[in-house]
Amino acid sequence: MILAFDYGTKKIGVASGNDLLGTATPLPALPCKDTQPDWDRIDALLREWRPDCLVVGLPLNMDGTESPSSERARKFARRLHGRFGARVWMVDERLSTREARERTGTRGPDPKVDSMAAAVIAEGYLNGAEPLAP
Repeated sequence: MILAFDYGTKKIGVASGNDLLGTATPLPALPCKDTQPDWDRIDALLREWRPDCLVVGLPLNMDGTESPSSERARKFARRLHGRFGARVWMVDERLSTREARERTGTRGPDPKVDSMAAAVIAEGYLNGAEPLAP
């Protein structure tokens, strides 16, 4: 079992992933306060789900280069590892938001999209996307 995160400075999408089935289920998105994650809520999630590892989406530009958002996501992943001692991987999340919008039928900002994007990220990891170190 994994937990996947679609990191953002306003909210963080979350999904649980079943490694036996290769499927993922969106969970409620977590709000950020002043661009900072709610570490207490993340701690509660980890205690509740007890995942084998955590997966964070790495937002890359379409040409594969990193952006300022990439570094923020990497920092979040490193902090997850540092705070909780969890094994953390990152996977390329290009087009995950587009796929999440298609799955939810949503166009504008919607908390369902963030967690559906986390589900897309989880499924990518579970189905063989190359895991990257934070």
